[in-house]
Amino acid sequence: MEGWAKEKGEVCPDCQAGPRPENACVGVRTPYEMWHTPDCPQWTVMQIGWEAGSRRIKEQDAWAKDVFPPAAERLMLAAAAMPPGTPAQPFIDALTELVQEQAGTTGFVVLHRWVEILERHFPPHLPSPDNVAE
Repeated sequence: MEGWAKEKGEVCPDCQAGPRPENACVGVRTPYEMWHTPDCPQWTVMQIGWEAGSRRIKEQDAWAKDVFPPAAERLMLAAAAMPPGTPAQPFIDALTELVQEQAGTTGFVVLHRWVEILERHFPPHLPSPDNVAE
């Protein structure tokens, strides 16, 4: 048992809880809700898992905020050291621009910015008017 209902009307085998003000509902407003009492072992395990996951995310974010700036700087130095006109230039330019964009945000680079950058460095190849099949 995971503390989540897999079918309608499923009851927690540990606490057998039902809808009451003091109980917790997992899966609110979904077809498969499961209720737990405050002292239910399943509920306690779920809360511990959520807290551990939240702590892990905070630790990863703190680590990334410390490591990202020097890693981004190393990327920029490596990109600058590449000889101009290399076949990989569009990839280098797109990656460095995406990294710079990421450095300017506290979250993720949003999809439309990715597309703008990729379209700029990898424009679509439109059919040539001289090479169109009838």
